[in-house]
Amino acid sequence: MQQHTVQTPYMVGEVHFYSAELDCGLVLFDTGPPTPEGEAYLRENVDLKRLTYLFITHCHVDHYGLADFILQQSDAEVFIPRRDAMKFRRQAERMERMGDLLGGYGFGGDFSVQLRRSFELHKLFPAIPERFRIVEDSANLLHELGISFLPCPGHSQSDLVYLTGDVAVTGDCLLRNIFQAPLLDIDLESFEGRFKNYHAYCNSLINLAQLQGRRIMPGHRYYVEGLDVAILSYVTTLLERVGQLLPFRKMDMNGIIEQLFKGRLVDPFFIYLKISEIVFMLDFIENPSLLRASLEQIGLFDQVSALYTAVSQGR
Repeated sequence: MQQHTVQTPYMVGEVHFYSAELDCGLVLFDTGPPTPEGEAYLRENVDLKRLTYLFITHCHVDHYGLADFILQQSDAEVFIPRRDAMKFRRQAERMERMGDLLGGYGFGGDFSVQLRRSFELHKLFPAIPERFRIVEDSANLLHELGISFLPCPGHSQSDLVYLTGDVAVTGDCLLRNIFQAPLLDIDLESFEGRFKNYHAYCNSLINLAQLQGRRIMPGHRYYVEGLDVAILSYVTTLLERVGQLLPFRKMDMNGIIEQLFKGRLVDPFFIYLKISEIVFMLDFIENPSLLRASLEQIGLFDQVSALYTAVSQGR
């Protein structure tokens, strides 16, 4: 497995994607960002004419942004997660319903318009691949290729981890010292109501425990010290931020953001990211035992028990 690294214009900085020589030929996991630098890197470092398959961990711009470019340069088949396919097919409806969600948190139509403009400014919606297959509908083919996958939603609805040999390509599921912002969105399966990132992440912790002993290939930072270290870093950061939120939890969303950031947030996109994070933390405050049960099941609760107790009792 070869790691490829490209700088992005986004606040995450560098992003990694991976290539591997399997029995079926050259395979790529993720693509890097849709930038001239990203295109040049692929041309120079990946033999696109030999590429047989492209597997996407999740359709955030820095991970799938060059999928359509790769289709134009190769005969590779592209595989994306099911919920991302739903997002592509019903994007206009999704954005309309996102406006309704934000309205429920006190952000009116003007904010939704500004947010869409910010999405465009940050170039978060690259070209949709002209053709693709759904990962979850292709398990038999992946098995023949020596690849399997684990659904691990939380950061996004569609996060997948790909497994081949002793390697796990984890996208944004496991990162070193990074809190993977859970993104507020409608439920892309039903298109009714909000996707519950917190509940999904608690379930994903149990799936992630299956990666014990594998080499973790992350989407950012160059390495992950280990599965337990990555999970504990994420959970510790979550609990610390919940502690900061607790005094303001009964305020409306605008009030919470003002108290936490004192007017420092201006760009609607960054406000949206913080709304997403706060909603995730409010879900924890409402049901902290869900996280505790998952951590106990994978044997990691004792390491955060003191902080968990302080935060959950403080609510």
